Amino acid sequence: MPLIKNGQIADDTWQVLEDDAPLPEQGDVIVALERFLAEIDQIRTRSGRTGIAIENTVDPQEVTAHLDDLDLIALDFPAFTDGRAYSQARQLRTKQGYTGELRATGNVLADQAGFLLQVGFDAFEVAADQSLDVWNKAANSMALAYQRGYGGTQKTRDKLQAARPLANTSNCALAVEQSLPI
Repeated sequence: MPLIKNGQIADDTWQVLEDDAPLPEQGDVIVALERFLAEIDQIRTRSGRTGIAIENTVDPQEVTAHLDDLDLIALDFPAFTDGRAYSQARQLRTKQGYTGELRATGNVLADQAGFLLQVGFDAFEVAADQSLDVWNKAANSMALAYQRGYGGTQKTRDKLQAARPLANTSNCALAVEQSLPI
């Protein structure tokens, strides 16, 4: 599956290991959370970066104590209609302060791009037939958001509050001229 990072197709240096695959001594690996917890001492001594794959039923607080050991967390979208990974991503970024790569995997569609960015995802495994142009248009299509996200676009509430002083001074013409909502 192609990997999108920073609006471009990126080389994926990570190897996803099955639970029964031997742990290589070096290289970047992604293992299941359960394997990571079971083999944490061995994983810490190897050369290379470490990532984990978390199912969307896992509470992100389960990995809080290990965030410093992790360079990547992959969150799964098993179906387009299942958005639990959005909540996991937001919690990892805003409440737990995770700063490593946050990768969306599974059924990841361009329609979701803007929302994925808002909650803190910065890497996306997409289907081979996914157009990069369509992805980038979708990723940049949201100019405003109601929720306070993980950075990015200006929030609707912030724009409304910025326009209130103009409306309160009966200077509605200036607000309209500046395209600010009143």
